[in-house]
Amino acid sequence: MPGWACNRPNDKVFDMSIDTSKLTQLGQATAIPTSPEEAKLERVPNPHPDTAYVVRFTAPEFTSLCPVTGQPDFAHLVIDYVPREWLVESKSLKLFLTSFRNHGAFHEDCTVMIGKRLVELLEPQFLRIGGYWYPRGGIPIDVFWQTGELPKGVWLPDQGVAPYRGRG
Repeated sequence: MPGWACNRPNDKVFDMSIDTSKLTQLGQATAIPTSPEEAKLERVPNPHPDTAYVVRFTAPEFTSLCPVTGQPDFAHLVIDYVPREWLVESKSLKLFLTSFRNHGAFHEDCTVMIGKRLVELLEPQFLRIGGYWYPRGGIPIDVFWQTGELPKGVWLPDQGVAPYRGRG
């Protein structure tokens, strides 16, 4: 099992081993997938499956294409989930999100598709995604999707994106 050790100031060595043998993208040059369907999301074992906690990913520069005009659309995505046995491998998530750059879909479809793909991969206790889309034609569109129940006692912070007033 490949891994690495971390030396701390008190000279204790902590074994941070994690099985990465099945990962195909981490630690090597990887081409950007041409579509979300082609993109490969990967997962790693949760080192704390007995503890309920929130993992957050924020993608403030998400882009896709309008399926009608082909013009670029921009969003600030916030993904929160409470894992069970699996965590999403972050490089694969970045590549998956980047694969939408040349993908034509409406805001609602992009946001919900991302959430559903993550749920399919991870089978989390809880997942929510907020898609805060920048305005086109003067109207911003915000899309929210969630599944599962937030475990009792787990702190879920606000997504931190202000209501539209010139997002940034």
